Amino acid sequence: METRVAVISIIVGPGGDVESLNRLLTEYGKYMIGRMGIPYREKNVSIISVVMDAPQDKTAALAGKIGNLSNVTVKTAYSNVQG
Repeated sequence: METRVAVISIIVGPGGDVESLNRLLTEYGKYMIGRMGIPYREKNVSIISVVMDAPQDKTAALAGKIGNLSNVTVKTAYSNVQG
């Protein structure tokens, strides 16, 4: 199955559903190349970037599930790199 490299950008606001977010990221862990999290204490948010190499439907499914979590915002950028 064809895969694409993508970056999922996540912002977790105050009271965000971090437990469910971590569970989802673990579930899709086999597609992850890397993950970086930055706490922004002054604004009481956390910014997370997840780089994936996965079939586009898997990346979209993960982003959709993350987007349904409370106080969590998500955006996805796809590269032209396919495998």
